[in-house]
Amino acid sequence: MDEAISAPAGDAAADQPVNVYVWDMDETLILLKSLLDGSFAGHFEGVKDHEKGTEIGKRWENIILELCDEHFFYEEIENYNEPYLDALREYDDGRDLTKYDFEADCFSSPFDDVNKRKLAYRHRAIGDKYAKGLEKILDHHMVKVWSDLYSSTDKYTDGWLSSAHKLLEEALGKSTAEPAGKPLSINLIVTSGSLVPSIAKCLLYRLDDVISSDNVYSSWEVGKLQCFKWIKERYGGPNVRFCAVGDGHEECSAASIMKWPFVKIEIRPDAPHRFPGLSLSTIHGIMDAVYE
Repeated sequence: MDEAISAPAGDAAADQPVNVYVWDMDETLILLKSLLDGSFAGHFEGVKDHEKGTEIGKRWENIILELCDEHFFYEEIENYNEPYLDALREYDDGRDLTKYDFEADCFSSPFDDVNKRKLAYRHRAIGDKYAKGLEKILDHHMVKVWSDLYSSTDKYTDGWLSSAHKLLEEALGKSTAEPAGKPLSINLIVTSGSLVPSIAKCLLYRLDDVISSDNVYSSWEVGKLQCFKWIKERYGGPNVRFCAVGDGHEECSAASIMKWPFVKIEIRPDAPHRFPGLSLSTIHGIMDAVYE
């Protein structure tokens, strides 16, 4: 599986221009809340079946929770949210986890150095599973359930999920239409959701080939502005251009403070920036207006 490009801190702009795309997740790259509360269907004035949208949303809730609980230690670590998977790297001694017994290591409070190491192990294990992909995690039955749910959601939303994924592919330069000599490009997610469910969503909504696990940030406790500042520290340089894409006020405000261009996503059928519809050329036009 191809991984999203991730440049080391301080080196991103060493040799060539870099575009860093900072995406919101919920109601931007994916749809969930608007399906559950019926607001997505409501914008279509009777064309969309409200009950079907709500049923799809509930199925997503169930499969996200199941993945988190059964494979990502969520019942143990949900009260220890970190802003990104490598946040506790200093506590990870690199121990081989192949035969490590997570059920017997007594991870619990107090959240001292010993338990931080145990949490760091779990984060590393989650990252390893993310890199392998869901087909290596789920059984054949659950793979089919997941695949059918993705397809039915994409059909109900007129291709929102697949068109968002295609745009992230194009942002990374995977499209054959991209000209030679294009800038290095990086996709990151900054989401207000907690980290582990957000990692699970990336896998379930098929974003893992365009966004690596270390490029997912949770602003749950620290806020989006802090995450944006970390990203600027990680990738900042004279040849780097940033762009934030999302539907909410918080990311818009944070982008304004950072002096980054911002693309606002709306779910209305006639909205200028939505999926399908939003193009990389539109994003680059907004970036050019700010940077040039």
